[in-house]
Amino acid sequence: MSSPCAPKYASAGDVGAALMMIDSRLKGIHAGKTGTDPEQQVMIEQFTASMGPNGADDLLDGACTLIFMFTTWLRQAHEEHDKDVIEYVVPNLVGTMRMMPRSVPSEAIPTMAGLVIAAGTGLSPNLWRRQYGDWTQEEMTPLEATAFLLAEHINRITDDPDFATRMITEALSGADED
Repeated sequence: MSSPCAPKYASAGDVGAALMMIDSRLKGIHAGKTGTDPEQQVMIEQFTASMGPNGADDLLDGACTLIFMFTTWLRQAHEEHDKDVIEYVVPNLVGTMRMMPRSVPSEAIPTMAGLVIAAGTGLSPNLWRRQYGDWTQEEMTPLEATAFLLAEHINRITDDPDFATRMITEALSGADED
């Protein structure tokens, strides 16, 4: 029996735009910048303002698709070592988010962990979340943080600061060729 939250029913959204935002954050962190670069923030705000109402939904769906793709990669990597992705990744993610109270309020942590658990069990994070109502403004930064933290986790595992971005870019390029 197929779940209504199965990935085949989900919109992929604007994965490219979501990846651009995450990659920009990753590069900023690795360049030693702390906090948000004001120029980068203006650029992101201008970009999101230019998208229109459907564009914002596409960006949300794109971020959830990234969470699904990152979690799927992590699940496969953990299964190769007979480990459960939920057991090893979710506690690390939750612990890290708890150390980020200005970016990720404690009330958003269960939802963000739920997105990763949904993806780890093969469900679409955006469809799983949608069943609980519309996204709130307070969830936007935690959503970005979740995708960022998963990408950074993958980069640390692979000892390659660009692995997660390259993996998604290659998947997108492969999809374009099909």
